[in-house]
Amino acid sequence: MNIYVGNLDFKVNENDLEELFEPYGAVSSTKIISDKYSGRSKGFGFVTMDDESEAKAAIEDLNSSTHNNRTIVVNEARPRREY
Repeated sequence: MNIYVGNLDFKVNENDLEELFEPYGAVSSTKIISDKYSGRSKGFGFVTMDDESEAKAAIEDLNSSTHNNRTIVVNEARPRREY
């Protein structure tokens, strides 16, 4: 399952995301989205977990929780819209 993680501190990196989600199960991949010009984090990213029940537990526990003094948004990622 692909999980959206928003309102992240701009200093959070992919290893931090993996550490945040690992207590819930195996993390397949993490990705912080960066501005293509400045390279600075856009404050959101994605986590992929293969086990759907572990992913749902992580979403339920982590959504609206505080990480690095910010209330993060965690939910199932929606497919990207084509324009």
